[in-house]
Formats: sequence, C-alpha cells, structure tokens
Amino acid sequence: MAGVLCDAQGRVLLAQRPPGKHLAGFWEFPGGKLEPDELPQSALVRELHEELGIHIDAADGTPLIRVPWRYGERELLLDAWQFTRWQGAPASLEGQALQWSLPMRVDLATLAPADRPILQALRLPSLYAITPADVVPEQAESWQLRLDAALAQGVRLIQLRFPLWSAAQVRALAARLQKRAVQCDANILLNGDIDGARSLGDGIGVHLRSTQLHALDERPLPWAQVVGASCHVVSELGRAAHVGADFATLSPVASTASHPGVEALGWLRFQALTETAALPVYALGGMMPAQADEARRHGAQGVAGIGAFW
Repeated sequence: MAGVLCDAQGRVLLAQRPPGKHLAGFWEFPGGKLEPDELPQSALVRELHEELGIHIDAADGTPLIRVPWRYGERELLLDAWQFTRWQGAPASLEGQALQWSLPMRVDLATLAPADRPILQALRLPSLYAITPADVVPEQAESWQLRLDAALAQGVRLIQLRFPLWSAAQVRALAARLQKRAVQCDANILLNGDIDGARSLGDGIGVHLRSTQLHALDERPLPWAQVVGASCHVVSELGRAAHVGADFATLSPVASTASHPGVEALGWLRFQALTETAALPVYALGGMMPAQADEARRHGAQGVAGIGAFW
C-alpha cells in the first residue's frame, strides 16, 4: 500500500529509502506491506501511523492507481491511494529522509521504478485531446490558434496527429506552441516522431504507435519529456511499461465510425486489461469528455478522444 499525501500547496510527500535496503537512496511514496489477512486500507492506516506518526481515515482516501511490478524474482502489487486530510504532522519515525515536492517538479529518475507510475498518475490530467486526422496543412494557422486557446483554457495533454502533414510541418507547429505549453505545465505530443521530440525538448513529447513498441528496448526520451503509447492488447501494455512509457491509450473501448469492423472492448474487458498494466491508461475509442469519471471507475486515468474533444 502507498499513501499519496497532498498538502494545501499541492505538494506531495516523498520518503527516501535508507541505506541497507533494496533500492537505497531512491525516493518513494510512504506505505508498506499488508500483514497476513489484513485489509488493504487497514494496512495503509497502520503503515502511515508507524512510518510517519499520522492518523488517516481510510474513508478520506481516493484510489489513484494499482501498479503490478516485478523486481527480479520479487513480484508486488502497489496500491496507491491519495489523501488531502490527516491528523498530525508527518515525521520520520524510521530514519528515512522526507521531502515535500510539487509533483511537476519531481525528477522521475530519482523515484523507485514502481513508484514512477504513481507520480505520473498524479501528474497526468483526466482528458487527453488528439487532433483530427483530416486537417490539411493549409489549416495550420487556424489550428495553432485553436490549440493555443485550448492550452489557455486548461487542456494539459494534446497529441498532434496530422497524417496529411509532413513531419517538418508538424514540428514547426509544435515549436510555435512550445512556450505556451511549458508555461502551463502542459505537454504536446508528436505522433510517432521520436526524433522531432528529441530536437524540440521541453514540453514536447511523443506518442508511440503500437508498431513502434516492439522496435524499442528502452525509453526513447528523457524523463522530462512525456512518452505515450497506443495499445490494443495486453502484450502491448506490457511493452509500453517495459520501454518506460508514461502512459498508454487502450482502444477501442466503444464502437467507432472510423473503425467499423473492430470489436469494441467494453468497460469490463477494458478494466481487466488495465489491471495488468504498470502505467496509467486512458480509455480511447468512442469516448466523450463527460465519460472521464466513468472511465476512472473502471481503472482508467481518464479518457482520450478526437472529435468530441474539439
């Protein structure tokens, strides 16, 4: 169990693993293992009291993400719950260093690997907007205005998917949006263009196509640049986690006019697949922004979409 404690300033509490322990020096979210026959939320109440001296009410917690992970021969399921209320001031009772940090300012490379998806679930928004595929290059100016307005209105994750454009044209548009994205702590993702994202840097990431996953053996960008991945089956979700993607989209959840012959997953199948994923997952395919809460009830980070998001 992991407790994600968020204070009134939006900061999150991290604890450093002490010398002599597995992954010593890495930072993690406080918590610990369940005792035999112990209920998960009871374990979290106990662990946070033993580790930090605070009292939480399990009913105040919000489920954030469940991360299945393997460290060598050791398997674990890391169940993270978010809290904004507790009694007492967190203190180091087990010799661990503590720090409060804004989620967007935490260096993912300093976190224990299994804790990185928790931070990403905390940082990523519930909506992921993808541009329509039928936009022509002559509409670049109008779409720059539209995208800039979306960033100003609070959209924090956008994929530039313009199959009718050249890579250079998409990169040029991303470069014009980059300053606004950085100012807003937002991310603009290029569709499949790893080299373009590398060349642009801060605020610009990449969304990997499912075919690209099998050609990669490691994360294609620095941790400061967001990496997404398109997935349709459980093996692709595994590959996305293996290459260090920050999130995945899983589709199609519902039937779509653009893919009339593809069988929809439905919510129950979507949830079953998401439970195997060691990273946040967006529901894609026939989704509306208003379905974000429903998606979260089925284990999703939120919803991704095209037409309904614009």
